Amino acid sequence: MDYSQLKPYINSNKERFLNELLDLLKIPSISAKLEHKTDMEKTAEAVKQRLIEAGADNVEICQTKGYPVVYAEKIIDPAKPTVVVYGHYDVQPADPLNLWDSPPFEPVIKKTEIHPEGAIFARGSCDDKGQMYMHVKAFETMMKTNTLPCNVKFMIEGEEEVGSANLGPWIIENKEKLKGDIILISDTSIIANDTPSIDAGLRGLAYMEVEVTGPNRDLHSGVYGGAVANPINILCKMIASCHDENNHITIPAFYDDVINYNDSDRAEMAKAPFDLNDFKKDLDILEERGEKGYTTNERTGIRPTLDVNGIWGGYTGEGAKTVLPSKAFAKISMRLVPNQNSHNISEIFAKHFESIAPKSVKVKVTAHHGGEPVLVPINSKGYVSASKAMEEAYGKKPVPTFGGGSIPIVALFKKELGMDSILFGFGLDSDALHSPNEHYGLFNYYKGIETIPLFYKYFTS
Repeated sequence: MDYSQLKPYINSNKERFLNELLDLLKIPSISAKLEHKTDMEKTAEAVKQRLIEAGADNVEICQTKGYPVVYAEKIIDPAKPTVVVYGHYDVQPADPLNLWDSPPFEPVIKKTEIHPEGAIFARGSCDDKGQMYMHVKAFETMMKTNTLPCNVKFMIEGEEEVGSANLGPWIIENKEKLKGDIILISDTSIIANDTPSIDAGLRGLAYMEVEVTGPNRDLHSGVYGGAVANPINILCKMIASCHDENNHITIPAFYDDVINYNDSDRAEMAKAPFDLNDFKKDLDILEERGEKGYTTNERTGIRPTLDVNGIWGGYTGEGAKTVLPSKAFAKISMRLVPNQNSHNISEIFAKHFESIAPKSVKVKVTAHHGGEPVLVPINSKGYVSASKAMEEAYGKKPVPTFGGGSIPIVALFKKELGMDSILFGFGLDSDALHSPNEHYGLFNYYKGIETIPLFYKYFTS
């Protein structure tokens, strides 16, 4: 096959590739809010249409108990390998809207210090519409240049940002349809645009909500203050007690299954380029903070965490209201590392949180969703193929890294479909995923479209 045709085709269609993505980004496909149900359906339909135009067969919108999965395939020869592409079309809520420099669903392209060629600012630009759509355009490029060397199947879901609760049952019902050899996912990042990398592992997740109740109603803080427990005060103390002075998590048995890497392994991980000053400058902080005895990269890759994602209670409106609240709430997530189990950690957390509550309050702990940590063998055919593809596209061999985020369905794919996943991301950690002003570099978008066909080339060679 003549792979030299890939770049010319991409270059001649850059403007169209970009405009199609911008149209997709204009749809507020927020899976966490029921008010966007129509937008979710509209986005699924748009993805379906683009796959048809790209040359896929048997393109369908598959209903689940939640939002649908868009499925498509191109079987050129049943005897050849099959690559299964996974992505998601749903996005995070855009709140707080006032912190966006431009409306989150009105994409604009602006140059930045990190993206001098320009970046697309919009919710979902990097996570995951931009990265998912690279695969659609890479597939189109291979179809139009007659360079698709194997079979391909697409599985684009709409519930990743809310835990993929309905994807598992759908996968179990469609195992035959989804048969393949490797799963390709672009929902992660590289170290930098001049330093490609591929995740060799991901942390898992246990996501909890806690409710602390004191008196049976909100009270006047002057009449009752000092005599009745304030649930917000209590909740803050309970949360604070979950870390010691070294930022080590204090929950009993929390670290029982955590892998402790030896000095040699840690030295290899330390070879990944990292500039602490650039890290602090990007975040506008004076110093980093984390578990004592570990580097920043280790804290975000091979160590588990416990973080408050939201906390509320009492009066938070304009002006003053001197109220002693009846209830306080918090959402707490724990990132898990290989060997830890999300169900086990959820139970450990719930038991501990209930045990440290004083008798002056009642505590309710609810587990929302979770996922298991993942390790990807760097000597596997899939990983080696991805590494060769990136080396050819970037002119530099990618660095194996451990991703700090979680993609719960990766472990599910291995369990139910028996396939490993290759975490073939092209975003940057500085692209403000899940934050105001999310963006995705034009360089990254086009480089992804260029690199993905090379994975197919090496995987089938």
